[in-house]
Parts: sequence; structure tokens; C-alpha cells
Amino acid sequence: MSGPVTVGVLGEVTGWDAAGAEIALKGPRHRAVLARLVAARGRSVPLSVLVDDLWPVPPANPAGALRTFVGDLRRALEPDRPPRAAPRVLVTAGAGYALRLPTERLDASRFEAAVRDARTAAPAEAAAGLAAALSWWRGPAYGQFADEPWARADRIRLTELRLQAVELSASARLALGRAAEVVPDLDAHLADHPWRERAWALLATALRDTDRQAEALAVLRRARSMLVDRLGLDPGPALRRLETDILRQSESAGTQGERAERVWLRAAESYRSVPGVRTRLRSTVDLLRTLAVTGGPGLVEARAQRLDTIHAAEALGDVELTARVIGGYDVPAIWSRVDDEAQAAEVVAAARRTLARLPAAGPAAIRARLLATIAVESRGGGEPEVRAAAEESVALARRSGDPALLAFALNGLFLQSFGRTGLAAARATIGAELVELSAGRGLTTYELLGHLIGMQAAAGLGDLAAADGHAEAADTIARQYESPLVAVFTTWYRALRSAIAGAPPEDTVTAYRRAAELLDGAGMPGLQRGLLPLALLSVRRGNAIPAPTGELDWGPYLPWVRPLVLLAAGRTAAAGDALRSVPEPRHNHLTEALWCLVGDAAVQLGDRTAIARARDALRPAAGELAGAGSGVLTLGPVTDHLSRLSAALRG
Repeated sequence: MSGPVTVGVLGEVTGWDAAGAEIALKGPRHRAVLARLVAARGRSVPLSVLVDDLWPVPPANPAGALRTFVGDLRRALEPDRPPRAAPRVLVTAGAGYALRLPTERLDASRFEAAVRDARTAAPAEAAAGLAAALSWWRGPAYGQFADEPWARADRIRLTELRLQAVELSASARLALGRAAEVVPDLDAHLADHPWRERAWALLATALRDTDRQAEALAVLRRARSMLVDRLGLDPGPALRRLETDILRQSESAGTQGERAERVWLRAAESYRSVPGVRTRLRSTVDLLRTLAVTGGPGLVEARAQRLDTIHAAEALGDVELTARVIGGYDVPAIWSRVDDEAQAAEVVAAARRTLARLPAAGPAAIRARLLATIAVESRGGGEPEVRAAAEESVALARRSGDPALLAFALNGLFLQSFGRTGLAAARATIGAELVELSAGRGLTTYELLGHLIGMQAAAGLGDLAAADGHAEAADTIARQYESPLVAVFTTWYRALRSAIAGAPPEDTVTAYRRAAELLDGAGMPGLQRGLLPLALLSVRRGNAIPAPTGELDWGPYLPWVRPLVLLAAGRTAAAGDALRSVPEPRHNHLTEALWCLVGDAAVQLGDRTAIARARDALRPAAGELAGAGSGVLTLGPVTDHLSRLSAALRG
């Protein structure tokens, strides 16, 4: 049967033709080659690596055997390819081969896309899409090759994604009022995966929503026992809140919740009748700002609509309206890497265009908001012009006497406070002012921001008592005002605290993995991508363990991690080349940590130029814990790194 072939690894490794019939992949070695290339996720796998991975004891002519397998696979995967035409699916790439399958032709890629789409879809759409996606699983990922070392990383990734899909599906169906059908599915899910707190919370919620409060409480207590007795961990805030709700007669809370839902829907519907384009645009900004602080799908949706709102205002030619639309989106930001760089650049460009058109005698508050927007969306602190915009915004806001405007401006100043290493104390001052400014004035989101900044800065300075106090204060306020994103940062901090306090490495790793779960669906890719591998690397380096050599998604941190990964793989020459091409880290929360990794590799390689670069960059941070000012990870005292770097230069 001709036509495009689909490859499957969500179970036994196989392929199907356009009619859905299984194609002939010949023997197990052919399937092993195919599986190994799928596990590489589009990257080239050198011939030597394929030989090592496929044969414990290679045959007399392994390269020839591999070329035969590849030829057979090419005919199976592209049955319609004309003779002598270049292959487009299984291609020769460098010194090896790569598999270039479109998303729709690899079941694992289709599944990943379906789960990603479900995170931001409406409940009905998410439930339907996930039901279909979960049906594609035919067994453990990579089937007969699941235990192979080269399949392990992708198998773990896909398995974790499947567990998340089960829980996302349960959440979507709960939102649709289908709690009864969720209960047996979650029971089965937890029987195999009893450590998943979110699943316990979903099961208890489903039981509560089917008027089985006693069983819901029993489930929560079973979860507590499992976590405390076997792992020595207290249940997370979601489980604790749910138990409190049920103990307080959650059926009454549910009735009140339904009433609140009706009020919200009626108010939202009334937006349709708001007269006037300009009034509607200003109202839209208010709505998007509220939507953003809910996190998850709300944050993603607010981000998606923000540029459309700005462009609509610009199209009207009303510069003051455009300025209010741009500057009205004063959503607090704690992380120094934006979630969507292209969109942030467009927002900054629009703010600059509007500033240029704003009359010199125009309202100072509007100018301050535009300048603060530029500072917030630019992040980091590497550009003097943007730092100047942040400082001018703060000065204008102080003169205005408007606490909300000053809080927004201080947020911009904070995000421009990463111009060099060693600025944790300066950020602590900004955080303290935000807390003092916001408390008692109804500026709850900025009060939370101040505590989170204080938590990060205190951790960087090694003051765990102060950091703990800020974390507890943030969690308390977040519970009261239903701010779900706060728990993401405080949970990461507590994993970091475990590392600082010298907990056993396995406990810290467990804490980091639990923290990473909170990022799924939180709508913060700028924080999420590459963070867990980097945190786990920090644990390894803190315990003198080489970097992992498997295929991990290091995200934006790859250039600074790559020399250590190559060293761990024994590729010294390649590591040296990678180190010489390492750029200066971007100005953000993790600058000190990345310089420490550069210095680590430089000392191992004896590269005096790189050693001096790392030493000079880290000197201002002497007295801080490297990376801990991020609130997420640390590589230990900066003074220890400086001592090693200086000793290496003297040697």
C-alpha cells in the first residue's frame, strides 16, 4: 500500500501505511535502528554511536550491516520514493543518520502536540482531544526497547507526559461536571502512580463533587500517610487547602461558588453591551490583566490577546488611548526571562512608538507607565538605555504620589537589576519597598511580588530565615487571594533550600521534580524550559558528579552547559571548542550560576582565558550563593568558585 507511513513508539515500535495496515519492518535490528533514531528526536546519531547502542559485541562489519538496515528502512518508510531520489525521512546527516518525520507521522509527536493544545483549550475540547490522544498508547513507550539506555530519557519524558494527560483529562471532565466518570479512572491511575499529589487532589475533588465527602477525606488522609510515612514529605498546599474545604462543609462552599460563578458570567456577558470602541479597549485591558494573574490558560490567553488590543488602539490613531492600553497591562513579573520574546519585542516597539508621539506636556503618569512597560518587557538589565527608562519611570511615579504606579515602576526597576553579578542586596531593597508600599493599599499582587523578590534575594545572600519568612508570607496571601502562581515559586525555593541546607541529594532531586510538576500548564515557558535539567545539574555538581551525557532539553542554557556535558562524555577536544565559543550569559536570575558552570569547565580544561573571564564576572558576587538569587537553584558559595579559579590561574 503506497502513501505516507506513520511510525509508532507509544507501545511496540512499529509503522503503519496510509490505510492503517502495519508495514513490514523486517527483523528486530531494523526496529532497533528506527527506535534509536526516534529517540534522538530529529537529531543526527553518528554511525559509531549507533553501533555502540545496537551491539554489545559488534559484528565483523557493523557499518555495512547498519547501511543495509537503513536502506531497508528507507524503502519501508518512503514506499513512493522514486529510484535514486534523495530520502526525505531517514536522511544522512553528518557522520550518521537522522529521522525527519512530520509531527502527524510520529505518534509520540502527535501525542505531545495534543497534550500541549489541551492545556489551553476549553474543557470540552480538552477532554475530547485527550481521550483521543490517550487511545494512541498501546503499551510502554518504546516497547521492546524500553530498557535500553538510549531510550530511557525519551521513554521517561513520554511516560510523564502521559501521566499529565490523564490528570489533565480528569481536570477537564471535572470542569464539565462529569465527576462520576473520573473517579474510577483516577483510582486506577493512582494504583500505579501513588506519588502524584495532583491525582490525589483530583480524586478527592471528584468524590466531593459526587457527594462522597467522607470518601474524599479518606483519600486525602491516605495521600498524607503515603507522603509522610514513605517519603517524609508534607502534602503540598493544594491537598491541604482541599482538605480544609471539605472539613468546612464544602457543599456550602460549592453553593456559594456556583453563585459567584453566575455573578461572574453575568458580568462578563455585560461587556458585550459596553458602548464605544475606546471604552471597550480600556475594559479589555482590565480584563486581560485580571486573566493573566490567574496563571495557566488565563495567562496564555491574556498574552495571546494583548498585542491585538495594542494594534487595535494604534489603528484608531489616538496616542493617549494607545498609551493607556499599553501601560494598563501592569501584571507583576518576577522572572527575568520573558515567556514570548517576539511578543515582548513588539510590545516594547509599540511603547517606544507611542512615547515618541506623546506630547511633551502630556500626563507624566502615562509616560511613566510606558517607560515601566519597556523596562518590564525588556528584562535583565544589560542595556543602559532600558535601565535609564526604568529609573525615569520610578522618578516620575514617586512624584505622582500614586502607589499603584510606583509599584509598577519598581517592578520594571527590579527586572533591570541584573546588569552584573552580585546585585541581590539591591533587589532585596526593591522587594522591601514593594511590600511596604503595597500592604494595606489593596495592591495584593505587588505585595506578593515584593515577598517573592525578598525570598529570592535573601536566598542569594544566604539568609534562609528571611527567605523562609517571605515564602510563608507569600503563601499565606496567595491562599487568601487565590493566586496560584505563587506556589510555583515558593515550591522551587523550598527545593533550593533543601540543597542549601545540605539535604541528601536524592531528597533534593525529589523536591525539584515535584516543583517542576507545578510548571506544567502554568503558562510560563520562559521559566520552565531547561530549568529542571539545570537544577538537577546543580545537584550533581554540588556533589562532584559529572554532568549527564544523555539527550536532555537544556533549553536556553545549552551553550553554558555543553562544555561540561562533552567533558563528561570524554570528548575533551569538543569541550574545548565549545568553551571557547561560549558567549557571555544573558543578564538574568541565573547569570552567576552559568558563569560558575563556565568556570568549572574552564578549570577542568585548563583554559586560562575562560578561567579569567569567569573569575572577573563572578567577583562582584563574592559573599553570595551562586545562583540562589534565582530562588530555584544554587552552585554553592561564590567565594568557593573564586578560590578555585584563582588557584587555577596561579597554577
